[in-house]
This record gives sequence, C-alpha cells and structure tokens, in this order.
Amino acid sequence: MLVSLQEEELPLPAPSGSVASVGVFDGVHRGHREILRTNVARARELGARPTVVTFREHPKTVLLGRAPRMLTSLEHKLELFRRAGIEHAVALQFDAALRDVSAAEFARGFLVGRLGAKKLVLGFDSKLGHGREGTPEFLRALGLDVEVVGQVLVGERPVSSTAIREAVELGDLEGAARMLGRRVAVYGDVVRGNQLGRKLGFPTANLDLHHELRPPIGVYAGFARPILPPGRTPGRRWPAVVNIGFRPTVTGVRPEAPHVEAHLLGFEGDLYGAHLELEFVGRLRDEQRFPDVGSLQRQIELDVSRARALLAAQPTDEGG
Repeated sequence: MLVSLQEEELPLPAPSGSVASVGVFDGVHRGHREILRTNVARARELGARPTVVTFREHPKTVLLGRAPRMLTSLEHKLELFRRAGIEHAVALQFDAALRDVSAAEFARGFLVGRLGAKKLVLGFDSKLGHGREGTPEFLRALGLDVEVVGQVLVGERPVSSTAIREAVELGDLEGAARMLGRRVAVYGDVVRGNQLGRKLGFPTANLDLHHELRPPIGVYAGFARPILPPGRTPGRRWPAVVNIGFRPTVTGVRPEAPHVEAHLLGFEGDLYGAHLELEFVGRLRDEQRFPDVGSLQRQIELDVSRARALLAAQPTDEGG
C-alpha cells in the first residue's frame, strides 16, 4: 500500500484516478469497513485506485482543544486499511491552516486536483471543510460524484467509535467486538524490558502502544500477530497470554502507566523492533500480588493452560 504522511509526499495522481474516502476512521469499525468495502468495489468498477484520506491526530485536538483516547493509532489504521484493500492512504496533519480550508477548495483542489478523485465514498455523517459545510449535497453541487454509505447498526444500536471506547474501557470485549467486526486489538512496537519474564521461564514481548486505548488491567488470552516490514510475508498469529498491569510481585516501584506484555505460546525468536498486534479473546483473571516468585510462576503455568484451552476453539484468522 502506498502511504503519504504529508501532503507534499503525494505522488502524481494515478492515470486511472482514484475513489476517495475521508475520515478519522478511529477503530476501523463495522461502519468504517462498509465505507472501505464500498470504496474498493467502486474503484474496481472504475479501474481506479482505492484511496483513504485520514489524519495524523484527531481533528478535535484543534477544533475543541481536546480529543478522545484513540482506539487505533495511525500505524494500526494503516495496517487495517491495507487489509481492507485500500491501495493509497494519505494522513494529513490537521492544524489551523487545514481547519480553515473551505470545502470547495479541499474537494476540488485536493481530492480532485491532487488525488485525481473520480468519485467520493463518504459516511452518512461526513462533512468536509471549514465549518463542516461540505455535505454530500454541497459536494454534488460542485459537480462531484458522491456516494453515501448509510449508518450501520448492531442489535439496533448505531455503531460508533464512542460506543466502542465505552465498551473497551468497561472490559466488554464481546460487545466491542460486535461493533468492530473483529476482536478488540492493540498495536505497538516491541521494546526491551527488564527480562523478568524470561527469567521466570515465560519470555514476553513488551509493547509501546502509541497511546492506543486498551482493555482494563488484568490477564487475558488472545492472539499475537507480528507485523513484518513491507515486502515481507505477514507474520502468523500465535496464541498468547497477555498481561496488562503493574507487575506488583516483581516491580519494586509502581510505574506511572501499566505495562502491556505478551507471552507467545510456542514462539521462539527475537521480536525486538517489530510491530505486534494483540487480539483479546477473553479475560483470565485480575492482576494480583503473589507472596513470592514461585507462586507467580505456578499461576502463570495455570494461565497458560487456561489460555490454551480457551484459544483452541477460536479461529485464528478472525479479525483481519
């Protein structure tokens, strides 16, 4: 997938043109995925490049001075776009200058002029440009071909990033997964820890989540998927035990933020510097302090056993 992180990095418009969608796409949930599916389908019909325009940070940071915790970091969104069949993603910096661009200038100058958009596929609540004047009707009046994807409901409840955030924060993995259309997942860089897991006989990959929203503190069963550099075969999913917490048994001073670490069952190798996606299947237990390291080791053995049993019945290819 071609990725442009700044406007000046844009390549020349493809001779075939593009079908473009614009939005924050936080969570890349069922509603977003319907937009992406429609985009890819229309691009195939037109022989054009399926393209998404998103933002490096949430626009509310500039518009309101604050923004919600993100369900998906930019890196995670780009990976999910790729899986959905998007060939070109543009991540713009939403700043005061972009905020003041009119809908007509953004649509004609950027979407058509810079991306060669033949068609726009937008969500039902999309409004582009300064003052959110760029409604589908406004854009059609400019002569653009606009298709609007309707609202998606799950159990008569509208799917939204806000509703999914609430579910994730409450630990409602099943409810969040129904709205996402995939398992709740986090994505981050594998960073070096203090090797405590390896000393205990259960080596773990420690993640920097890029500020993604995570489930509550506890021990979980899930799947871990290394995301390899461009041009290499995507890594397989590995069953895993995931700990989110402060590691009270082995940590002398409580850290400012909880650690996220995963023990990949059956994996042998070095993941330092790689990206890792963790999908949460079920919660095993609360985090707790043990009287000694031996007690912790015995509990981890039980966690691994329970995780294997829980994950054995799960399809490993879910959530792509």
